[in-house]
Amino acid sequence: MEKFMQEAIKEAKKSLAEQGIPIGAVLVKDGLIIARGHNRRIQKSSAVLHAEMDCLENAGRLKSADYKKCIIYSTLSPCDMCMGAILLYKIPKVVIGENQTFKGPESYARRRGVKIVNLDSADCKQLMRQFIKRKPNLWNEDIGE
Repeated sequence: MEKFMQEAIKEAKKSLAEQGIPIGAVLVKDGLIIARGHNRRIQKSSAVLHAEMDCLENAGRLKSADYKKCIIYSTLSPCDMCMGAILLYKIPKVVIGENQTFKGPESYARRRGVKIVNLDSADCKQLMRQFIKRKPNLWNEDIGE
């Protein structure tokens, strides 16, 4: 799991380098990364391009059976919108870097059958803490505050 989370962290750092919000995600099927994404709301002036949404978009159209074999790794607990997409496509497992900075609807997803694994990553927490300290207004915008 750590190997794939490191790839999600690379995506988060790409977003930060692009002046965006440092959240990254990768979609894994059969032990291989099939898509990557990072939060691009700022970069694309988008209302919906959170890391998980960008990752799913980059995966392209998959068959239902393929989604059911996937694991999505995200550096931060997915929000309602992103978890909704995970539930819609019946992705059975979400591995998150951390959920102290923000906690999405994890309990709801668990009740719907999604396995949630929290790695409680110090690297993920540090990325978010530093960003929020520097740009609290952008962070609040991203989470709908």
